[in-house]
Amino acid sequence: MTEKTNFGFIGLGGRGQGMLNELLSVDGVNVVAVCDLYEDRAMRGQEIVKEKAGNDATVYLDYKELLKRDDIKAVVICTTWITHAEIAVAAMKAGKHAAMEVGGAASIEECWQMVRTSEETGKICMLLENCCYDKNEMTIYNMVKQGLFGEIVHLEGGYRHDLRDEICLGKENRHGRLKNFINRNGELYPTHQLGPICKLININRGNRMLTLSSITSKSKGLNEWIKKEKGEDYYLYGTDFNQGDVTTTMIKCANGETITLHHDCSLPRPYCRDYVVQGTKAIYQETPGDDLFYSDELSPKKHEAEDFDNYSTKYMHPLWKQYTDVEAHAGGHGGMDFLVLSAYVDAVINDGEPPIDVYDTAAWMAVTVLSEQSAAMGGMPVPIPDFTNGKWIDRKPFRRGKFCLWDVCHEFFEKK
Repeated sequence: MTEKTNFGFIGLGGRGQGMLNELLSVDGVNVVAVCDLYEDRAMRGQEIVKEKAGNDATVYLDYKELLKRDDIKAVVICTTWITHAEIAVAAMKAGKHAAMEVGGAASIEECWQMVRTSEETGKICMLLENCCYDKNEMTIYNMVKQGLFGEIVHLEGGYRHDLRDEICLGKENRHGRLKNFINRNGELYPTHQLGPICKLININRGNRMLTLSSITSKSKGLNEWIKKEKGEDYYLYGTDFNQGDVTTTMIKCANGETITLHHDCSLPRPYCRDYVVQGTKAIYQETPGDDLFYSDELSPKKHEAEDFDNYSTKYMHPLWKQYTDVEAHAGGHGGMDFLVLSAYVDAVINDGEPPIDVYDTAAWMAVTVLSEQSAAMGGMPVPIPDFTNGKWIDRKPFRRGKFCLWDVCHEFFEKK
């Protein structure tokens, strides 16, 4: 059995509670402290640890008090979006590795703070972008690495998720999305598809994002939902929401690839991440309820897409082959929550480079604040900072392993 490593957990809303459950399923994890501003949530975190692991985690209402403990090696942060970077920086300065739930940055300065603090302390700062470990995304990654797509030219993705009730009931549910939709306007939640896209085209290792342009639609969806579901007496009735219903962001990369992202959370629609990978040999396209694939070399009919399921088993990433039972024992988003937390724990225990490092974290989170700037100027292109300070051109070799997102490291998987 793996020797236990002490972790702290900060932020225990609905998402935090789910992620705490997943973290406790990872071998080698010992959660000794939990924290939330709300006492009931913090106490629920303690209960989860007791129920799942059998130990009594200490409860904190102030994360700074938790970070004073010298017996904690790493923390997981699941607080509101605009506090992720602040807490991660404080954790690294306190000598702890940090991982945080996804969400965009509030400023470019906080992205640089994460980078500089990680470089100065040698501590991990990892964004827990679970979609990098989704079964489909990893299968496509494996296919790209085998050359089945040829040279990648264009990619698309997004967060298209009807969250009208979650947003509008933010006060009742103590959920942070509401204030962001009232006050901000841009690509608020970019990383679910941007993360896998960046790994496919080697962003920060031989490639980088150069410029970004965003435009936003009018804002009508949330007001219509409030009018229909809550009525004129509801306190949000007539609220002027800054966030447009649909945000479209275009990114140009140093190696010539283009990326289109969509943010779409306040209109009726089925869930979809709109993943598109288009290369010189093949194309993959995700649509609600269906995933399509076409290849010049593999598809039986010319110019006719086929069901991606015809290929998904054959080209499944070896990590998913190893974890074929993950859905049975780790429920979060079909298993990808468990896998991204496992990747973080692996890096913490081994004091090694994480598969999503601080440069990835900063670059992906920066898209939010940059899109706000661009949208405010009518879609004007804005430059994307190089958080590697030029190291992307010729970085040192990455750490190989089964959770690696720079290559498919077959040598770490048993052959059946």
